[in-house]
Amino acid sequence: MAPTPSPVKGRPLSTVESFICGGIAACIAVTVSNPFEVAKTRLQLQGELAKDGGIKVYNNAADVLAKTWRNEGIRGLQRGLSPAYAYQILLNGSRLGFYEPLRHSVNRFVGFAPTDQVPITSIAAGAASGAVGASLGNPLFLIKARMQAYSPALPVGAQHHYKNSFDALRTIWRAEKVRGLVRGLDAAILRTCMGSSVQLPSYNWTKNQLVTLGILPATSIWTYLASSAVSGACVCLVMQPADTALTRMYNQPTIRLPNGRMEGTLYKNPIDCLWKTVKAEGIFGWYKGSTAHFLRIAPHTIITLTANDLILNLYKTFRDRDR
Repeated sequence: MAPTPSPVKGRPLSTVESFICGGIAACIAVTVSNPFEVAKTRLQLQGELAKDGGIKVYNNAADVLAKTWRNEGIRGLQRGLSPAYAYQILLNGSRLGFYEPLRHSVNRFVGFAPTDQVPITSIAAGAASGAVGASLGNPLFLIKARMQAYSPALPVGAQHHYKNSFDALRTIWRAEKVRGLVRGLDAAILRTCMGSSVQLPSYNWTKNQLVTLGILPATSIWTYLASSAVSGACVCLVMQPADTALTRMYNQPTIRLPNGRMEGTLYKNPIDCLWKTVKAEGIFGWYKGSTAHFLRIAPHTIITLTANDLILNLYKTFRDRDR
């Protein structure tokens, strides 16, 4: 991804180069943000479909982090980190790597110049690139969510215990084959399309405004940080209900039907999940874990997009220095 023209001269980055740089940036970010993802996942599952709120194991995001550290240590706080790395490479490598080529293509298709910043084509390109990444990374997100939900000390929601990522993939494949690995894909695409549709457009718009109005220079680290912070807030606001639906669909118990097919016992699809959640828990059921979600997504977005810009410029400088 190159949200604005790079100050470094040389040929534009290829999609593969952008994919790799975006994946590296996302892995740096997820190392920091993963404990908040664990907190978010557990809060979203707490009191699932309980009209009276159910048993309250955790009070808030800070309480999840404190109790998890006390009972499970650093391993508990970083549950699901290994599949999170692989998922981030696929998701954000796709989202950051394919965004610009898709935006240029859509712009040309509707008659705009490839480099024009057009809100509707930017949103479409963000949603499309996110859908590609979500589809590729769905099995990894599935096992990540289940591993993060698992707690030997203070469990909430259905519990799926796996020794590691490979054991998780093997277990799911043996039980459900391909259907198990694509479980929740519709919810994953919905969630990621909603988040991606605003992440890069809001980042680019904020960055361009800061530079155009002369508030900050294009290459300043503060420009990257401010643009990323605005982007993170927009993503959290738009994506939270779909994120809750995704977590619950991934983690729901399954049963084997007479025809041999495995099926979730609670929800048929993300819309069904959102409907049942609002009926049982009210509108705030969609926003369980929203504070933890923001605490995860704000630093994750800031680090991902800031690191991506820095890595792209460093790579282009290194690549073109002898030319």
